[in-house]
Amino acid sequence: MAKPRSLRPVKLEPAAIIIASRLTEAIMDGTLAPGRQLGEAELAGQLGVSRGPLREALQRLVQQGIARSEPHRGVFVTTLDEDDVRDIYLARTAIESAACRLILQQSPQRSADRLAAVHRSMATAAGRRDPAALSAADMALHQVLVEESGSLRLKRMAETLFVETRMCMSALADKYPTPVDMVDEHAAIIEALRAGDEKRLLVLMDEHMQDAVRRLTGGDGPRLGEPPEVAAAGDRSA
Repeated sequence: MAKPRSLRPVKLEPAAIIIASRLTEAIMDGTLAPGRQLGEAELAGQLGVSRGPLREALQRLVQQGIARSEPHRGVFVTTLDEDDVRDIYLARTAIESAACRLILQQSPQRSADRLAAVHRSMATAAGRRDPAALSAADMALHQVLVEESGSLRLKRMAETLFVETRMCMSALADKYPTPVDMVDEHAAIIEALRAGDEKRLLVLMDEHMQDAVRRLTGGDGPRLGEPPEVAAAGDRSA
């Protein structure tokens, strides 16, 4: 008679990691806006947690660069300016282009199939005119692209950049591309990947990133997340 195997214990994530994840989601969707102070007492009460793991979670956000710590003042959600946007997309271009090269050396058809599945969700969201679902599908597609490279380091480096990208999108939703353009851009990238056309794939990826930078930094608008009335006051005082 075969000896029954014992059940393995369930591994629970430390509270600080769960809290950091919740806070990150709130920062990405704009619930915790750029520049907002992350007060320990307020957040502990809202999340129903003690200050110890919350403090550790806040330090994780600071280490990731999506929050900043000011001595004697506290922790604040990072405010991104136009130079930050350019830097974010420069780094994303490097990481995602490297991911494309790795995919082409491995299983481009399988990766294209995975990306196409996410792309269908994007097209559905565009058809429903659902900007939240469209944005989520956009980021999911790029996350799958990096995952398919098989590189843990590329994936780790991309994680914070994706959070910062969502912060940009939330702050400047009015500069997001039209749904049709967005769907078409990603379809072209998937098609080039499936065809194994490295040159075209990398050109499309670079154009896709540069287009995002142009949209997000166009004109002399306010800093990302800055209320319009603040910008207007600054214009009057110039």
